Amino acid sequence: MVRAVDDAIFTSRYFGACMQCGFCADGCCQHGVDVSVPERDRILARADELTTRIGVDPGQWFEPGITLDADFPGGAATRTRVVHGRCVFLRRDARGCVLHALALETNGDYHDLKPLVSALFPVTFGDATLLCSEELGDGTLVCAGDGPTAYEMARAELTYYFGNDLVAELDEMAFATTEHR
Repeated sequence: MVRAVDDAIFTSRYFGACMQCGFCADGCCQHGVDVSVPERDRILARADELTTRIGVDPGQWFEPGITLDADFPGGAATRTRVVHGRCVFLRRDARGCVLHALALETNGDYHDLKPLVSALFPVTFGDATLLCSEELGDGTLVCAGDGPTAYEMARAELTYYFGNDLVAELDEMAFATTEHR
């Protein structure tokens, strides 16, 4: 549930055309990602297909333990592990996410496998608030600065996860925020 929105999602910009990027080497994937427990379970259910692509035992894909967090579906989350300086699910043979690639290769919907936090990046959430990821907010995201706003790039994902009504409200907020600049 979203109760508040940080206006920075309407003004913070980044390159955004990730698959056309030649300069970042998927730098946003260096920290791993938060994953709800239901998302983790869906990923682990496909371990047979993923293990050969990842080359790491499924028992090493996620940090141990879970954290109770009402912002996440199911009310709890964990985090993907970092292996060799990158998220365990980052493709080593090409750009992008193994989970996203597997979904596309098997004619599936990547939303069924890829974590919500990954799909929304660099928009994120916490305490029922939509906001910019820490990396975009503090300027350490290598592709920050030029391009579309975080909201513009996340709009379709926000529609998928939160629905048309919220996005209509966000569109109004985006318009009002840019009108006052």
